[in-house]
Amino acid sequence: MMRDRAGPSGAAVTVEPPATTDFDAIVVGAGPAGSAAALELARAGHSVALLERGPFPGSKNVYGGVVYGRVLDELIPDWFERAPVQRWITRRQTMLLSDERSLTVDFRSQNWGSAPYNGATTYRAEFDSWLADHAQQAGAVLVPSTVVTSLLRTSGGRVVGVRTDREQGDLTARVVIACDGVNSFLAKQAGLYPGEHAEHTTLGVKETLALPKETIDERFGVSGSDGVDIEILGGTGGVPGGGFVYTNHDTLSVGLVLGLPGLAKAGLRPEEILAELKRHPSIRPLVRGAELVEYSAHLIPEGGYRTMPRLVGDGLLVAGDAAAMCLAAGIWLEGVNFALGSGMYAGRAAARALAADDPKRLREYRTLLADSFVLADHRKLRNAPALVLSDRVQQRYPGLVCDLVEGMFTVENPAPKPGLRRLLRRSAKRNGVGLHQLARDALTGLRSFG
Repeated sequence: MMRDRAGPSGAAVTVEPPATTDFDAIVVGAGPAGSAAALELARAGHSVALLERGPFPGSKNVYGGVVYGRVLDELIPDWFERAPVQRWITRRQTMLLSDERSLTVDFRSQNWGSAPYNGATTYRAEFDSWLADHAQQAGAVLVPSTVVTSLLRTSGGRVVGVRTDREQGDLTARVVIACDGVNSFLAKQAGLYPGEHAEHTTLGVKETLALPKETIDERFGVSGSDGVDIEILGGTGGVPGGGFVYTNHDTLSVGLVLGLPGLAKAGLRPEEILAELKRHPSIRPLVRGAELVEYSAHLIPEGGYRTMPRLVGDGLLVAGDAAAMCLAAGIWLEGVNFALGSGMYAGRAAARALAADDPKRLREYRTLLADSFVLADHRKLRNAPALVLSDRVQQRYPGLVCDLVEGMFTVENPAPKPGLRRLLRRSAKRNGVGLHQLARDALTGLRSFG
């Protein structure tokens, strides 16, 4: 195969169309999306290379959180008996924090603690390796410690492979699937992203804190393999975002998701904001005496449906974080399930196109996504990220709600109870929210989440 010199950073490399290819498909990135795609392709009998920049799948990920694995029922039917699960989530809390106060909505369901389950806490290093192992067992070739530096394209623009940092590192294929994470440079090289979206990118920071299992069980009110998922609004130092606390077997995952523009404007370091969160009266008792095991950070796409790139190019599909498939909508915080689903459908569409020797059938990927939860959920909640990350929801409403509830339950005898309408007007005024604006946001919320 004839090749030219590597172009400038960010530019694809033009090559002659290869007479034969090294693989039927190349998948870039061995996260959940990439391994799901490789598994589908390998099971369909196609040769597939699964490229991973880290020394092993999951080595570059900081995730210690919740996986909603029902989509795995299609890929690995008995996954819940074999996956490296820390705990099954049977208790879900949504917490509003304001200064020294908090309001928590607490839901429990033992139905979630048995098959088919709902969500589970995992360590991504373990989960990603486990899923990649299944892809390898099906026939995929895992190539770790390999950085893809550019796409290989014909003069007509068709993607025919990738260039890597290995010696003689050009690999050719009939289709490439980009699962290379947030701000996918492969999708950008292919012209599938319309522009930069820093305002829709967040920084996830997380501490893994060690505690004895018995202590975690006692503090969170669970036992056995049951676990707790706490999602937090407020407590971010004025930076748009949110927080979380997840229970693992004998550790806690405590962290924040912070908007990059707001973080830069605030001039705060993320570890300082996280330390302040852990000092909050509602969080401090949960983490008291814990030993810091790991601190990590990772970029997360949070723009949702409106910031997705084009998902299908000439010889290229985009899935997972690379396609901005992450749902950060306050009530729902999901990402791995969308990565698994999009990767599975990308692999399925690619397998069909390869079997038919018809590159145009790659377009079926979009149809498969549209007929599934992946795009349906993103479309339904397309307005939610803007609402949840707005200044009012982030800065004003947690205080308003806490003021309102505090007023409801404060007994001021001999003064009579003020009544809910008066409390609402007083709380709204104190937090700089007009009642008409409150009503409009409530209506937007109903439309966004309905």
